[in-house]
Amino acid sequence: MTTQDNRQDNRQISRPVLRFAPSPNGYLHLGHAYSALLNYKMAKELGGRFLLRIEDIDLQRSKPEYEAAILEDLAWLGIEWEEPVMRQSQRFADYELVLDRLDSRGLVFPCFCSRSDIAAKVAELGIWQLDPDGQPLYPGTCKHLSEAERRSRLASGRYAARRLDMTRALANAEGQFGWNEYSEGRELRTINAEPSLWGDAVIGRKDVPTSYHLAVVVDDAAQGVTDIVRGLDLFNATSLHRLLQEWLDLPAPSYHHHHLLTDDEGHKLSKSLKAKSLRQLRAEGVTAADIRQRVGLG
Repeated sequence: MTTQDNRQDNRQISRPVLRFAPSPNGYLHLGHAYSALLNYKMAKELGGRFLLRIEDIDLQRSKPEYEAAILEDLAWLGIEWEEPVMRQSQRFADYELVLDRLDSRGLVFPCFCSRSDIAAKVAELGIWQLDPDGQPLYPGTCKHLSEAERRSRLASGRYAARRLDMTRALANAEGQFGWNEYSEGRELRTINAEPSLWGDAVIGRKDVPTSYHLAVVVDDAAQGVTDIVRGLDLFNATSLHRLLQEWLDLPAPSYHHHHLLTDDEGHKLSKSLKAKSLRQLRAEGVTAADIRQRVGLG
């Protein structure tokens, strides 16, 4: 593994690269507008590049009409991006290769458990630890299956997710590592990573050869992203991402986790909670300048 210091030195002599990476599983809302505009503003201020990536590994929920709406909304906001646009659904072969690399180092194991299986096992054990996403921490059900049992299950057509063996990954990591975090006022501090909070995290789903965590790490490196600006809800995910970056010898970007926009009840704006979309606001006569003013970037 390359040292973090060396990778930070390499980053300092490169032109800054920022990105906005939405998922086309619904329409953009004010929260997305804030993140996109903030990335775009920072790229301009730093004299850097601004990239757009479509994170569409969820093949069931991702729709072409949502992607088209994303491009339309961003253009309406006055945001320009470099072409071509990266689409994760076109990069499954790359993710598979990365999974194979981690597997060859003994860091990956197949998991045949469904969410209900995990919940039942957790209830049986009486251990109610949660990961940072609020899901029951994986109890290790498939971690110690014999190689023969794994082959048998796979041969019978059982679908398996692929999990990172967190114990092994941390035991072989080179000491403490972390990341550079910029505050709202651009003050810099060092954060120590705590990937163990995630337990044996899924890095390859049952339906596609990646997870959000793996794909975003691989793609940020492939696109040369130097500064990752994203919501505070992904702060804890950065610990897991830094561990993957260490094992894959990938650059360590700097991070800024911005505040989240909320509704009148204090809930984070989200598609699942039916936050009013930019398309709806536009239809009501709201202008792009109004949006920038609303999110504090006017």
